[in-house]
Order: sequence, then C-alpha cells, then structure tokens
Amino acid sequence: MSKQDEVSQKIIDKSLRLFNTNGIHMTSIQDIMNETGLPKGAIYRRFKNKNEIVLASYAKAGSIIDSFIRESIENKHTVTEKVMAISNIYLDAVDNPPIEGGCPMLNTAIESDSNFPELKTMMAEAFQQMILFVESLLSEGIETGEYTTEMEPRSLASHLLSSMEGAIMTSRLSLSNEHVEHTIKYTERLLATYTK
Repeated sequence: MSKQDEVSQKIIDKSLRLFNTNGIHMTSIQDIMNETGLPKGAIYRRFKNKNEIVLASYAKAGSIIDSFIRESIENKHTVTEKVMAISNIYLDAVDNPPIEGGCPMLNTAIESDSNFPELKTMMAEAFQQMILFVESLLSEGIETGEYTTEMEPRSLASHLLSSMEGAIMTSRLSLSNEHVEHTIKYTERLLATYTK
C-alpha cells in the first residue's frame, strides 16, 4: 500500500468511528483533523469534501460487516446454523458491536434520509443486498430439504433483518442486550417451524 493509500485509509478508518459514534452532522472536518492528526490540506488532497469521506467510510463499514458475516458462517453446515450465526454478530450490540457506535445502516437511516441522498441510496442498497443474501440462504434450505416449501424466503428474510435492526436499536437505546437476545431466540423458534 502506498503512502497516499495509507493516509486515505487512515482518514476513512478514523472518520468511520467518528461518524458512527457522533453522527455525520455532528462530525466536522476539524474533528477528523484532530482524530487523524492530519492538516486540512492532507485531507482535501484525498477527498473533495466531507460527503466524499462519509461515502468512503460507510463503504468500508459495509466491507467490515460483510467480513463478519462471511466469517460467522464459514464452518456452519445447516442454513439455520448460518442464519443464527449472522444473528449473533450483534449479540452484544451495547458494548461490543462489530463497528464502534453500533450498526452503521441503522445509524444512517434517519440522518441520511433527505439531506444526503447518496448515502441513503448506498444504505438502502446495502440493506437490499442483505435481504437477498439471507433470502438465498433460506432458498437453499428449501432446496436441500432442510425447510418446508411453506416458507417464503423473501418475506422471511425481510422480517428477520428488520426485526434484528429494531432489536439493535432498542438494545442500544436501553443499554440492555435483552432485546437482541429475545430476537435471536424467536428467530430460532421461527425457523424451527419450517424445519422438516
């Protein structure tokens, strides 16, 4: 990695933590300068503006979460094991989420709604990709005979992911992981209703 790339990566990594913990609008270029120890010129030589840094940071967040997902299902054999492993990524949503500050998708859902359409589009596409991934796992379960054909993979994938996002939000709001734990428990029970 070149020095230029190393500096860009440092800006992205440090900014992601700031954006995901403090919020995009509450994070200034000065905050990024303080966090990275870089002068303004070094930042603006690599990024046109703060929005470019935000988009690069959340693209990085997506790759981090993707790595967690891929790693979590690596040695799992059944679809249920894989879905439960994905659910467990945010088991400690309060104190030890995969990315400091919680779920980047959830954190940006409201903040990017009307005043940052590029970020909203990026996050909507990321959520859609997650639904498609879980849907493909559930479809695989039907094809292999793990689940009955009564399962509707698309709607169930949407339900499971929406439930988990809500559980992450309420756990972080209440500073208690019980909401994530309940959602994981009922995810397993729901999948069991389709198991042959």
